[in-house]
Amino acid sequence: MEPKDSPMPRWSLSSGSGLHYGSFVNSLSSLTPKAEETEEPAISQRRSYIAVAVLCYINLLNYTERYTIAGVLPDIQQFFGINDGTSALIQTVFICSFLLLAPLFGYLGDRYNRKYIMIGGLIVWLVTAAGSSFVTESHFWLLMLLRGMVGIGEASYSTIAPTIIADLFVGTKRSMIICIFYIFIPVGSGLGYITGAGVASITGDWRWALRITPILGVVGLFLLVFLCPNPPRGAAETHGEGVSGQSSYLEDVKYLLKNKTYLWSTMGVTATAFLSGALAFWMPTFLSRAQVSQGLRPACVKEPCDSTDSYIFGAVTVLTGILGGILGSGLSRWLREKFPKSDPLICASGLLGAAPCLFITIFVASTSIPATYVFIFFGEILISLNWAVMADILLYVVIPTRRSTAEALQISVGHLLGDAGSPFLVGAISDALSKSKPVSPESSFHSLKYSLLVCPVVGILGGLFFFLSSLYIIGDRKAAAQLVEGGPREPQDPSSEPPIELSNADKTNHEDNLSQSI
Repeated sequence: MEPKDSPMPRWSLSSGSGLHYGSFVNSLSSLTPKAEETEEPAISQRRSYIAVAVLCYINLLNYTERYTIAGVLPDIQQFFGINDGTSALIQTVFICSFLLLAPLFGYLGDRYNRKYIMIGGLIVWLVTAAGSSFVTESHFWLLMLLRGMVGIGEASYSTIAPTIIADLFVGTKRSMIICIFYIFIPVGSGLGYITGAGVASITGDWRWALRITPILGVVGLFLLVFLCPNPPRGAAETHGEGVSGQSSYLEDVKYLLKNKTYLWSTMGVTATAFLSGALAFWMPTFLSRAQVSQGLRPACVKEPCDSTDSYIFGAVTVLTGILGGILGSGLSRWLREKFPKSDPLICASGLLGAAPCLFITIFVASTSIPATYVFIFFGEILISLNWAVMADILLYVVIPTRRSTAEALQISVGHLLGDAGSPFLVGAISDALSKSKPVSPESSFHSLKYSLLVCPVVGILGGLFFFLSSLYIIGDRKAAAQLVEGGPREPQDPSSEPPIELSNADKTNHEDNLSQSI
């Protein structure tokens, strides 16, 4: 891979133009056309839509594979003889490797050929995901290791794919495409439960459930190689010319830390990830234990276990993901022109509305399973409002040459404080509560029920984080747009860093550099 894609984009956002860090943030002097470069034609709409279809297909497989484990979790617990806390480590190890490597892929994605990075990551994902299905019952540690390596492949893809979409489309069309891309998160998650439970039921072996997505992933690999382009960074905003950047990683991080919208929305994303991770991993098991507690079905003592709840919860997740994603994106496009702060407020409303639904879900499961599914349905729709909207927020408040880094850091923080720990935290609390009671189906249900109460609390906190981001979004969005388009920059907020004053010598040096670049 060459450090810079060829040919070089004509618009430069370089931090090495004779100014120290801060000139990039506080002036547009470095945004200069390079006349000696030939103009890069824009990628055709047809090719762009084909690329989006490929990226959406791989995104679907990523999340299907991730939640196949949750669809066969009771079988895995029986096969390896593990408790709630230990079984939750399967997901925690995967997420930890995912979040630790995301910053690395973000750094590479802002500087190297993004298509090659995704291809390499997808190959690692295919090999390790398939390999985890061949682990024997005496080698649980090997399953943990392979699940951790699966996270390497997903980190490369999830960090970079949204930035490619951002460089193919702009404005309301970008919002629509991002909505479609992120709808495949809950759709893939729901299909993971259905696929896992269905294949395990048909074959009588849960390990076959882990082999389906790698087989389909081979198709995705070939599609990615032959049909997905690597557009110039910022191509959509500069009519195909692109934007180049030569800033250091430390400068990228400093830039993001000054972006208040990015910081607060990242905390909101973290809360959303916490909820999604805990509910996705534990809700099918919780519903199964609720029915055992009510005497509606016998307890599972030997695999394969009853997978009915995985089927139903998977179908609900798919449906609510589609409806919530479309509703959230539609509200965003409708309200954004009238109310510039609407996007973070939509996300805040989704999490604040989901909190009481989750609270009711947890307690009504003791008496009525149909009513439980009703509140799960409304709670998941409200959470799904956020997926496309919060991704769109990042893309329009961060400049093109730092989007991969921004995505990577948001993924790392979101998973580290979100779904990396939430399944394990819920499982650990459940184990701690069950130790004080005799072992029985009723005690295992009630211990898991009370441990899930952490979810509505986190939902309320997430809503507050998104509300705080709405206070800064107008200024941050204008700043990012003006840096790319070439207009003067307005302060992000009253506490923003003041413009840097240049000495006469600095001005002379900068003018010389500017004239040379022209």
